Amino acid sequence: MTPMLPALPLPAGIRARHVDNGDGLHMHVLEAGHEVDGRPLVLLLHGFPELAYSWRKVMLPLAQAGFHVVAPDQRGYGRTTGWDDRYDGDLASFRLLNLARDALGLVAALRHDTVAAVVGHDFGSPVAACCALSRPDVFRSVVLMSAPFPGVVSAAVPSPLRSADLHAELARLERPRKHYQWHYSTRGADAEMRHAPQGLHAFLRAYYHCKSADWPDNRPFALGGASAAEMARLPDYYMMDLHKGMSDTVAPHMPTPAQIAACRWLPDDELAVYAAEFARTGFQGGLQWYRCQTDGKSNADLQQYAERSIAVPSAFIAGRSDWGAWQSPGALQRMQSTACSAMRGCHWIAGAGHWVQQERPAEVARLLTDFLLEARDA
Repeated sequence: MTPMLPALPLPAGIRARHVDNGDGLHMHVLEAGHEVDGRPLVLLLHGFPELAYSWRKVMLPLAQAGFHVVAPDQRGYGRTTGWDDRYDGDLASFRLLNLARDALGLVAALRHDTVAAVVGHDFGSPVAACCALSRPDVFRSVVLMSAPFPGVVSAAVPSPLRSADLHAELARLERPRKHYQWHYSTRGADAEMRHAPQGLHAFLRAYYHCKSADWPDNRPFALGGASAAEMARLPDYYMMDLHKGMSDTVAPHMPTPAQIAACRWLPDDELAVYAAEFARTGFQGGLQWYRCQTDGKSNADLQQYAERSIAVPSAFIAGRSDWGAWQSPGALQRMQSTACSAMRGCHWIAGAGHWVQQERPAEVARLLTDFLLEARDA
C-alpha cells in the first residue's frame, strides 16, 4: 500500500490518483481534462531528476485544447510503488522496453485504446521513442524533448560513448574527467546526492540552476566528434572531474539568494516538492535507468528494432540554452535524417535551458497543442 503522504500543491483542475498498470506498478498519476469522457489521451513522461509534477504548467493548456492529459511518476520515482529500490535489485525492470510496457499498461488501465501523443522529456524522451517504435498502433505520434533519439543502432556498430578507450582517455586528460552517466551508474551515486554536504534542497537548487537558461555559461554548440578532447568541452555537469561526485560538481554553481528569489519558473516552495520526494525515495530508482545504458547489455532487447525508424508523426522541442541536444555527437542529425521518418519539425525555445517545460511552459504548451491538432487533422 502507498503510505499516506501530504497532497501535492497542484493547480486547480489537476487531480492526483493511483492506477494499477497491470505490470506490478501502483502508478501515481496527475490528470487534467479527465472530466469529459472520450477525449484523446496525451501521455507525458518525465526525466531525471524529475516527477510527474514537472508537467504541472503545461497540463491545463493541453486539457483546454480538448485532450485527456496524464503524467505519471515513472518506475523508480515519486509516489509510484512496486519497483525495486536496491542497487543490486532487478535491473531488467528498468530497461527501456519495459518502461515502454509500463506506459502501455497505464494506457490500458486508463481505458484508452490509443494515445494521441506520447511526450517525453530528458530520459523520458527515449522511453517515448520506444513507445512509438514498438507500438505505433497505440502511440499515434511522439514528441521528444531535450534528448534527441538517434534510433537503435545495430550491435555490430560500436558505440563511442561505451568505448573503454574513450573513458581511459578522459581519465588521462590534463584535467581528468568522467562521463556523468558512468558516475550515475556507480554504487555511491545515490548517497552522495541524497545526502549531499550542502543538503538535498540546496543540491537540487544548484543542479536545476546550472542546467537552466539562468546559468550564463550554457551556450551549447555541436561537438566535432566523440573524442575525449571534444567531449571534455561539455559543461562539467555532463563531463565531471574524475574524482568528484555530482553534489561537489554543482556546488560552485549555487545561485545567490537574489537569483533564487528571482527564479519564477522554480520558486523555493515548488523545489521543496522535489526535495521532499527524493528525500523519501532516494535517487536509485532513476539511476537504474542509467545503469541499463552503461552496462552495454541490459537494453539488448532493443536490437529487434535496430535500424528501424519511428514512422508516426514526430517533433522535437528543446531550449536554446540546453546542452542536452548536443551531448551525444551526431544524435540530433540521426534523429532528423533516419530515426524519425515523419519528423514535423525541431523547435528551439529562447530563454529556456534543459527544463524547458518548466522554464517556458506557455511556448511548450503552444507547440504541443499545434502539433497535436495538426496530427489529429492530418
